Amino acid sequence: MTFAPLKDVRVLDFTSVVVGPVATWRLAQYGAHVIKVESPEGDLMRGLGGLSPTGQHSGAYLHLNRGKQNICLDLKKSEALGIVERLIGESDVIVANMRPMALKRLGLDADAVLSRHPDKIYCLISGYGADGPYSGQPAYDSVVQGVTGMAGLALARDGVPAYVPMLICDHVVGEIAVGAILAAVFERNATGKGVSIEIPMFETMAGFVLQEHLAQKSFDPPVGPPGDLRLLSPHNKPVQTSDGWISFTINTDPQVRAFLKVTGREPLLSDPRFATVAARAKYVSEWFAVRGAPLTSKSTTEWLAIFQAADIAAMPCHTLETLQCDPHLEAVGLVRFEDHVTEGRTAAIRSSIRFNGLFPPTREPAQPRGWDTSAILEEAGYAPAEVEALMSSGAAVARRPVERENGHAPV
Repeated sequence: MTFAPLKDVRVLDFTSVVVGPVATWRLAQYGAHVIKVESPEGDLMRGLGGLSPTGQHSGAYLHLNRGKQNICLDLKKSEALGIVERLIGESDVIVANMRPMALKRLGLDADAVLSRHPDKIYCLISGYGADGPYSGQPAYDSVVQGVTGMAGLALARDGVPAYVPMLICDHVVGEIAVGAILAAVFERNATGKGVSIEIPMFETMAGFVLQEHLAQKSFDPPVGPPGDLRLLSPHNKPVQTSDGWISFTINTDPQVRAFLKVTGREPLLSDPRFATVAARAKYVSEWFAVRGAPLTSKSTTEWLAIFQAADIAAMPCHTLETLQCDPHLEAVGLVRFEDHVTEGRTAAIRSSIRFNGLFPPTREPAQPRGWDTSAILEEAGYAPAEVEALMSSGAAVARRPVERENGHAPV
């Protein structure tokens, strides 16, 4: 039996790009009925996320918008806001990551929605929250990486600041939003009352950085400088082998002894600087210089076999090309291919979470803008003539491919 605990939960999705779509994608994975509201201009991620056969469904857009119905509305038109009001009435959860002032102008901010619908759960994912001098400013993942000190961690380690080359803040905050929404669903089920949630990206990610790197300054007075010196070591990187790179971690005393033996560094076994966890914490720089030294005497495959035999956590350091061919991922079927209505053969990434031993359904592919507009309006109670009038006014847009060109249907 399919595990879909949110099968009776309806979500109205006013999100775009990455952080919000991550959250609503996960809710869809748990069985929620998600309706994505998209503007006629379209979600920026349709093109920003990379090339696609039609230019309308980047890989990132496809992966983050599975399992959602799509209605295309022009919220500048009053008729469209009337549609939204009806959809809110039918929804349990509203998720938005538009700027707070834009939502307020549309009458779609939390206060306005909950005043009209006090039983709803409203989740706003914002850049900087409702208070403080940064409130209302635009936020993207790289900007958040900078202001939270994440890029500055690379500065401390390498002498040059650097972004994590993926939208890590968007993904982390999106998943945190899901947890907050589920807690709110639990609360509403118990009390019958709605819940307003706000999740600021800056504070959320700054909290993560400080949890790890406030470190010695967690005490008053401080017992040393801020920063986990292990993670900030310039040697805390994958290690070069004769034919590539390998990633490994050695934390416990037995692991360290095994590592020194199998790498031919037995003389260091008697070095008091490396004998215990406490000693290695004191001599972090010296220890990481040892463990980060190149291992070019053998290949990655040879070192993996040696480390695994010694019970040392080690794996190959993949590239984007080799990750897709990882034997474990191939064996468990993380990625499969399917036919998309406009893009042809496309990859689909399943959930990594099992429930009762089974993965939840991957759900339907992400669709063109307005793919479900007519069906959603009819389900909301609009008569065919009313649907046609909304289309004619431009308040609602329905787009369906009618024929394929070169193997793909026009959007």
